[in-house]
Amino acid sequence: MEDNLQEARRYLSNAKEMLRDKALKEGKFYKDKKYVKLAGHAAYSGVLIALDNLLGNKEGGRKSVDWYKEQLAKVDKKALSTFNGAYQTLHLAMSYDGNIVANVSKSGIELADSLITWAETRTAAA
Repeated sequence: MEDNLQEARRYLSNAKEMLRDKALKEGKFYKDKKYVKLAGHAAYSGVLIALDNLLGNKEGGRKSVDWYKEQLAKVDKKALSTFNGAYQTLHLAMSYDGNIVANVSKSGIELADSLITWAETRTAAA
């Protein structure tokens, strides 16, 4: 289980590295949308790995964003709000849209870090 959380941290670290080294920040914006998209995907994947570690497996089929929301609603409403923000920022704004506003990426990374830390804390307490 701890290996999964380390893997989640690694994904987040990779996202930060892509933004820092490849997305080419210039003022308040990134110049290379491709790396913003990749960073958003990596950070969101890290969140899902951490949540999978805590929430376990779904009966039959692939997990959806709605499944994660349902599970988090049962466990912690604040974590659900954080997840909703991470989904909208990392997955939609960054991964799909390639939003180049640096503060959007910064907020997404912070939300991902917060959720991974939350999952680590909950896993350690279990």
